[in-house]
Amino acid sequence: MEPLTEKQIRSSFVNCTRGEAARLRLPLDFAELPWSDLDFLGWVDPGAPLRAHIVLPGAQGPLGISLRVPSVRRTSAVKSSLCRICLTGHASSGVTLLAAPLAGARGREGNSVGIYVCADLACPLYVRGKRQPKLRAGRHEESLDVDGRLERMRDNLNAFVAKVTES
Repeated sequence: MEPLTEKQIRSSFVNCTRGEAARLRLPLDFAELPWSDLDFLGWVDPGAPLRAHIVLPGAQGPLGISLRVPSVRRTSAVKSSLCRICLTGHASSGVTLLAAPLAGARGREGNSVGIYVCADLACPLYVRGKRQPKLRAGRHEESLDVDGRLERMRDNLNAFVAKVTES
């Protein structure tokens, strides 16, 4: 992924207001991000830890999705230890459920879609082996090489983004 400017990031969001995009805080290590290892930029907002953001390259430029920890907690809710974007297995606290308000009128009506993701949103680094998950039972073996896993990760992320942006 090519390095992005703060202006590009803030103007890329499709499911939040311009005011919300202006108030979000960029990652604390923004100046040191390993852009060449990122297929998308994902981070938990340092000023609002119940909010997260993903920015990925798009045909018309970067596309940003705002996410949040759902406010309704159910004791019977299924908890996952597998990220649905990169399929990395984690210990219990390494995966979190995040909800993205839908873009447009449906999002303004309160509709959203959720996904279990790596809690630190560092999927590209896990797939490349630059970051290791803290697993109880160890890492599972994959038949796909790194390029195949990266393609699968991008496909999974694009499928989620399509749910957020479809009219």
